[in-house]
Amino acid sequence: MLVIIFFAFFISDSNIFARFGYDAKIMELNSQIDYYREKTEQDKEKLKLLESDKDQIEKFARENYLLKKDDEDVFVVE
Repeated sequence: MLVIIFFAFFISDSNIFARFGYDAKIMELNSQIDYYREKTEQDKEKLKLLESDKDQIEKFARENYLLKKDDEDVFVVE
């Protein structure tokens, strides 16, 4: 009986050490899920703002794609 318990917890493919590793991986993946859910909500809010306001679309295009009006000069500072 003791041999079976020893084998089940320490030697088999699903031993106790692998279990701790799986639990750590699950915690890491859950934190990534939370991060991407939050990021998705932020992006949805940005999209809603862009869809509702023409000035916001212009601001977004200027900041992200370096677009400009014909009578403007754009300087990129890094």
